[in-house]
Amino acid sequence: MPATAILFGRLLILLGIIGYGYGVYSGSASFTALIPAIFGLILMVLGHIAASNEGLRKHIMHAAVIVGLLGFLMPAWRILSTIGNFTLSFAAVMLILMALLCGAFVALCVKSFIDARRSGAV
Repeated sequence: MPATAILFGRLLILLGIIGYGYGVYSGSASFTALIPAIFGLILMVLGHIAASNEGLRKHIMHAAVIVGLLGFLMPAWRILSTIGNFTLSFAAVMLILMALLCGAFVALCVKSFIDARRSGAV
């Protein structure tokens, strides 16, 4: 699972860089475009710590899934709160992609936790 955290962290960092780069290109760069990159950096750090410390792996991965859950809920809430006047803009696509990436990460973590519990590797 640490490798999955690192992979999704890299994808979120890439998403943030693309979003900020598009903002610079279009003349409307905003720090908020880097929010996915911040979440990605946190996931990467947690993934590396979990990979290097066997004793803390379980706790660190639980922290990583909380970060992933927040990374899903924040953009999902933003999308749902504007559903009445929702327009498909670049920013909306970035929100959707962040929610999808973080949601997929959480789903994979939950599956891994369930598999570990069933196999007795807890």
